[in-house]
Amino acid sequence: MESTRTTEVTGGGADATTGAADLGEEEGRTDRSGADGTVQLDRRAGRDGDRPAPALELMPVRGRPARGGRGFPSAAAGGRVRGVDGLRALAVALVMVYHLAPGVLPGGALGVDIFFTISGFVITRLLLVEFARTGDVAMGRFYLRRWLRLVPALLTVCAVCALLALTTDLPSLDQAWTAVVLSATFLVNIVRAAQPGVYSSDTSLLSHTWSLGVEEQFYLLWPPLLLLLLRRVGARAVLIATAALCLLPVLWRLTLWSETAAHRIYNGTDTRADQLLIGALLALVVARLHREDRLLAALARWSGRLAWPALGVLALIVWQVPLTGASAWTASWYTAGFLVAAILSAVLVASLELRPRAWLTRALSLTPLVWIGQNLSYGLYLWHYPLSRLSADVVAEPWQGTATVVASIAAALASHYLVERPFNRLGRSHAARGAADGAVPGRAASRTPDSCR
Repeated sequence: MESTRTTEVTGGGADATTGAADLGEEEGRTDRSGADGTVQLDRRAGRDGDRPAPALELMPVRGRPARGGRGFPSAAAGGRVRGVDGLRALAVALVMVYHLAPGVLPGGALGVDIFFTISGFVITRLLLVEFARTGDVAMGRFYLRRWLRLVPALLTVCAVCALLALTTDLPSLDQAWTAVVLSATFLVNIVRAAQPGVYSSDTSLLSHTWSLGVEEQFYLLWPPLLLLLLRRVGARAVLIATAALCLLPVLWRLTLWSETAAHRIYNGTDTRADQLLIGALLALVVARLHREDRLLAALARWSGRLAWPALGVLALIVWQVPLTGASAWTASWYTAGFLVAAILSAVLVASLELRPRAWLTRALSLTPLVWIGQNLSYGLYLWHYPLSRLSADVVAEPWQGTATVVASIAAALASHYLVERPFNRLGRSHAARGAADGAVPGRAASRTPDSCR
């Protein structure tokens, strides 16, 4: 028997933060009007694995004409996709294994590449939802929600590291203050990019936060640029411009490439932007296509056919191909390889989004994977690396990995319940107030999923 859930689609205000996942879990929908005139959506799992989940057009409310999504008729269908939460859980597991036992999965750093593509997809989708409904994006509220989602948990890690540096003399905490300051200001990637040789110890305690720097710097640039494009040109031109932008980092990497530029390429926001932009392009394409469009059906069909091969290639890279270190500094990977990884990741995301009944989607939608991806992935990523360094100082060799995993899970749980959830509630409350202040009379506050990791 199919499970059915109902939500409201409304016309005003800002979207609300709904926890630690980026996407929504709507898989198929039928529409009906509620007693108060709002549009009710019954969400049901689709029956045909080859058919995309029907995208939602904006519907008339209390006799008002539909606005057509402002060139993106499927934008309002954005919601949490359980399979992507599961993919996020696998990605963070890859990164943790790579950091704790790099010989097991030499290409485990690929998990970060997958995160980048997911994040580009999600952040663009959130912006499109608000623009399709209101014709604009409240950038102040958008950035406040980003801050509330990411920064409190990061600052907690930094505060704990700073406190330990003050109260202990563990070797791993040498120059911890530099690492804390650079991490809290999202500058680790910039410092690492400027180091052509071996990375200095300035960032070593929190060096993994380079990826957060890349994402935050991308978030400062892409949303205003996208909003400018949405305001000034048509939807098709926005797609073309985004596709062109995807190619620029590849050309820039080809220009920069040399073995001495490996750190510059690996850590630069400008040189990794295509991995986020590929996700953004996918979000634009899906939002642009009408639910009856043959191209959407073709995208669902081909993403389904290619999903398993894409997953296989990514798994082979993780298993056999070192991605960092001098031995991995190859022109093929550091120029075109990043783009290939992003395209393969986008194929997976497209399949998970458009084929809700496919076997891969079901496998990645298992409840434990979804819960970890939704609630713990960010905390696990933040905590595992500094804890691995600390465990090397205080735990005997055979038990360091186990101790790190156990401590990371405990820290991620504490972060989720004590830090992330309270601040996410604050973000939802602020979004609801903002929506109420700007809502069209007769319409409730809009509710859309919001998170970036």
